[in-house]
Amino acid sequence: MKALVHGTLIDGTGTDPVPDATIAIDDDGHIADVGAGIEPPRGADVIDVSGRTIMPGLIDCHVHLFLQLGDIEADALKPLTTRVLEAAERAKRTLDAGITSIRDIGGTPQGFKLAAQRGLFASPRMNIAVSIISQTGGHGDYALPSGIAHPWMAAMLGYETEWPNSVGDGVESVTRVARETFRAGADFLKICTTGGLSLPNEDPNHTQFTVEEIKAMVAEANAHGSYVAAHAQGLQGIKNALAGGVRTIEHGYFMDEEVADSMVEQGRYLVPTAHLTNGRLRKEAANPGSLPEDVIARSNTVAANLKMAYEKGVTIAMGTDVGVAEHGTNAEDLTALVALTGMSPMQAIDAATKTASECNRTDSQAGTLTIGKQADLLVVNGDPLADISMLENESNLLMIMQGGKVHKDLINS
Repeated sequence: MKALVHGTLIDGTGTDPVPDATIAIDDDGHIADVGAGIEPPRGADVIDVSGRTIMPGLIDCHVHLFLQLGDIEADALKPLTTRVLEAAERAKRTLDAGITSIRDIGGTPQGFKLAAQRGLFASPRMNIAVSIISQTGGHGDYALPSGIAHPWMAAMLGYETEWPNSVGDGVESVTRVARETFRAGADFLKICTTGGLSLPNEDPNHTQFTVEEIKAMVAEANAHGSYVAAHAQGLQGIKNALAGGVRTIEHGYFMDEEVADSMVEQGRYLVPTAHLTNGRLRKEAANPGSLPEDVIARSNTVAANLKMAYEKGVTIAMGTDVGVAEHGTNAEDLTALVALTGMSPMQAIDAATKTASECNRTDSQAGTLTIGKQADLLVVNGDPLADISMLENESNLLMIMQGGKVHKDLINS
């Protein structure tokens, strides 16, 4: 057994921090006891974390381990084995950033997840979508005008067992695609109901998939005891996704107040990828000529709409879109949520722990430091409630523990 003693506890439930707290962890890696005034179990390995904060490991609900935007030609020439090893390195980098669980929302196959579960490489726990399901010519259709497939996410074509065809049109076709995706090991489905914001030849206001097609994929997910997450940026595409019954809206950039109210009423989740909005797009927009003027204007609208959604009470879960953003920078999303919405640091931590675990359907095992849950936790050098951005600095993450196993330890080193 292990016991962390004398730390300030942020347990992820949104309650006030508990000073001089103890967390006892059993030999199976679960939390046996937690709180103030608790004596460490006899024989436990006791770790004194006085002056430090104990908090849950962070959960990122929008990750692409097999993607990192870069040079198209270099990616096109890259062997698949290299891509797998790069993804493993990104998984470790993600865990090093304090992210103990992820929802990989497109590109990562079942075999990679199974290898991580066996401990063949350091990785967050993961739920995977495997493919990004798209209509012909949609956001997840990687056929380029030249006739070749875009290499960023489609270099796996020809390996249909692990990466099934993800393009379908019509109810019968999308039903088959959904079934093939679950056969390939998907934990949930990721679909695209709009174009993208900053990709060439795309418009986020263009709708993709009919409501009937969306309903068919939602029905198939329900049959598997699962759900659908929708890449949805433009207003009508968000409305279509909600009408079709999707559970989570990814990005949701151009929602309006009516949509926000509907999401609250239906209990849907928004994964706004605030890090991408506050980070990559705004940094590029600061460089003259780096982005078209309309994209810069749209990024400002996105920030205003996210604030509106938060103020309306939409349930927001942390999701970064790393793969488009830089891997390992995941904790910047908490800073972005505070900056863009007016969330308190505690509320941002809640979005990245308890709420993210609920979004990810892993809340029975993770997300809060409560008795019976897996000991996925961070020991932080300082107080993230005073400065949420301190979580971006890996040197402040003194200990990273996953299921009671220590991944990083700067306290006893």
